[in-house]
Amino acid sequence: MNAPSVTTAPRLSGSRAVVTGGARGIGGAIAARLAVEGADICILDRLVPEGTAHAAAIGGRFIEVDLLKPDDITRAMDEALTSLGGVDVLVNSAGIFKLIPLLDITVEDWNTMFSINTRAMLTTMQSAARSMIDAGTGGSIINLASMAAKKGGAMEGHYAASKAAVVALTRAAALEWGEHGIRANSICPGYILTEMGAATRTDEQIAEWTSYSPLGRLGVPDDVASLALFLASAEASYLTGQALNVTGGMVMH
Repeated sequence: MNAPSVTTAPRLSGSRAVVTGGARGIGGAIAARLAVEGADICILDRLVPEGTAHAAAIGGRFIEVDLLKPDDITRAMDEALTSLGGVDVLVNSAGIFKLIPLLDITVEDWNTMFSINTRAMLTTMQSAARSMIDAGTGGSIINLASMAAKKGGAMEGHYAASKAAVVALTRAAALEWGEHGIRANSICPGYILTEMGAATRTDEQIAEWTSYSPLGRLGVPDDVASLALFLASAEASYLTGQALNVTGGMVMH
């Protein structure tokens, strides 16, 4: 007897998604995965050639944005929502990272880190949430934090603090906007080896970081994209306010 055929429909068919930092790396992998699953994608990024090419490759749109400027973020979000006709999924993947000893962190270093890693998320979340509330259909907000938000890290105090703030901001959104059917979750990646990262890390560093994981490997962007897809889909309809680790066991809480 032949087994019945199984047809699996795209999990995000008909959905509209905005992905910041979607030109490459983790954000690029997330944008591509959501597109494969049927979402109409708009990438927001400062990298114009990369973003334009990646958006074209996945059948999406690209809008340039400067995340240091709240007014420009609002402008870009308005353009994205107009282009898509609304939004069902917002993924905030854009961020910066820099190693600086605590004693050497300047006010400018601190402000720049928080402006891009945290304040920019607030602005995109506000734009997306207003649209979702007006539409009355709810949605999913996914913010990229870091395992540093939970364990800290030497030489990255301002980065860890900005990512801990992302987790707190996300939980506040889950509490305030849940009544509108909006889910908000954060993802806390560990060592994810992007193409750019691989080019700037020594073999010794990669070997050391690999040894921290019980699974014996570093993460790749698709590991994070898989979780983002789940959070964007109806399969995660009862999951909100969470900070989920993708660390290969380097962080277990």
